[in-house]
Amino acid sequence: MMLVIGLLCYAGFTGLCLGMDRHYREVVGRPLQPRISWALRVVATLLLIAALWVAVVIDDGWSMGLVHWFAALMASAMLLVFMLPYRPRLALGMAAASVLAAPVLGLAL
Repeated sequence: MMLVIGLLCYAGFTGLCLGMDRHYREVVGRPLQPRISWALRVVATLLLIAALWVAVVIDDGWSMGLVHWFAALMASAMLLVFMLPYRPRLALGMAAASVLAAPVLGLAL
């Protein structure tokens, strides 16, 4: 389940990152509109909440679930921080793949 939590956290952080004008312009190539910014931030927040839910409810309860969630938050944030300056399109592609792969892996495990 830790992989599912990590994938959801990575997608959530990428959405929060793309909700900022600078990163959106760098990846997409055009200015960010306020509605798109709002939608990206809401979806990203929901993905992070879903990761927390998976960690706490499905994985190990509040004690170890929070530890797993914070570990996934740190790992996914570090991955995004190191990828965004060098391969921004790959970071976006990985976020899209993680959104698709997380439910499949969750059902498989």
